[in-house]
Amino acid sequence: MTTTTGRERTPAAAGPLAQSQNLTVTDWKTTIALGIFAIIAIVLFIGFGRDGDSTFSFTSNQTDVIALPTLAIPARGFGIFVAVVAVLMAAGSALLTRTRRKTPMWYIAIYALLLLIALLAWATVGNTLPVTGLLAGSLALSVPLIFGAMGGVLSERGGVVNIAIEGQLLAGAFVSAVVASTTHSVIAGLLAAMVAGTLVSFILAAFSIKYFVDQVIVGVVLNVLVLGLTNFLYTSILANDAATLNSPAQLPTLAIPGLSAIPVLGPVLFNQTIIVYLMYIAVAVVSYGLFFTRWGLRLRSVGEHPQAADTVGINVNSTRFWNVSLGGAIVGLGGAYFTLGSVGAFTEDVTSGAGYIALAAVIFGRWNPIRATLAALLFGFANNLQSVLGILGSPIPSDFLLMLPYLVTIIAVAGLIGQSRAPGADGKPYIKS
Repeated sequence: MTTTTGRERTPAAAGPLAQSQNLTVTDWKTTIALGIFAIIAIVLFIGFGRDGDSTFSFTSNQTDVIALPTLAIPARGFGIFVAVVAVLMAAGSALLTRTRRKTPMWYIAIYALLLLIALLAWATVGNTLPVTGLLAGSLALSVPLIFGAMGGVLSERGGVVNIAIEGQLLAGAFVSAVVASTTHSVIAGLLAAMVAGTLVSFILAAFSIKYFVDQVIVGVVLNVLVLGLTNFLYTSILANDAATLNSPAQLPTLAIPGLSAIPVLGPVLFNQTIIVYLMYIAVAVVSYGLFFTRWGLRLRSVGEHPQAADTVGINVNSTRFWNVSLGGAIVGLGGAYFTLGSVGAFTEDVTSGAGYIALAAVIFGRWNPIRATLAALLFGFANNLQSVLGILGSPIPSDFLLMLPYLVTIIAVAGLIGQSRAPGADGKPYIKS
């Protein structure tokens, strides 16, 4: 009788599982994307280079404790330099991929930052770009996206696809405006927005978890329902008595002593309204809770392998239901930002598709709270950038600038995220056997 050791076994004898473990898939997606952007950089910065300097200002509207000097960048020279570096970095990424190594995220971040600075210098020749204002506006546009992304992460980590983020934002915006206007209390408006987002989530959870209705269909129907309902109530009730029902008080700005005096980032991050600070807390709590608490472990287990979670005594459907509802409450706060912290009143379709962008941030962020937050900030930055460049008279066509936020969304989701895997049971109803 002969025996064989693990070292002596052939791949065929080891079975398909061992073969799959030895198989390395080479993903050229990131390298191709970097190469395409390098070609664009050559055409734009060399072929259509512009002469002159662009000035970057780092002061805010307030009295800065430390005043940073302005920075003048020669657009043509810096553009040529960045184009050459982009080609070299794309070649470096190709070399890493060829040797079956992944292009590091820091590498991509440096590449993107250089291209962004060169683009801003090229587009603002002869003008002064207020960097602090650009960043502050980007954060303002990102706040509802981040709240939506946090709610989406909680829902999808538990196994429920949340297409209804748009509806939850709209419901939160509408209810917060009405309640804050009638009670003259912004706190009441914030609480009401959370309740509104939770109610929309109740419907999503009930139909998708209890009655096993397709989760994507339920989400789309809810978005259309809330949009139609809020538009109807706005035109028939709010527009006729705006002074009473649609004139909410605005959240005051609260500067954090010391931190708000930090150059550039201080006025952007630490001179904000309470809802922005609640956003910071929400991101921190969701990130910590999801990966370092018993609650987070249970939530991830019902989203990855509900059968296994059920065998150890976890009530799968109950866990999903309450966490989808919790996510709705968080998204509702994002809706309140439109009426209490940004626009100042409810208008028809005030969210303008922000819920769908938040869902894209969840996917781009690979269902991770921190990464989803960074993705939401990217989309907010792209949205604000088109406004700033339009004001400064950029040579980029205005129609293209309006497309910019959605173009970044498509490129990010389809081109740069590489291989991405959703939670194993995401979108799959659990039927207890």
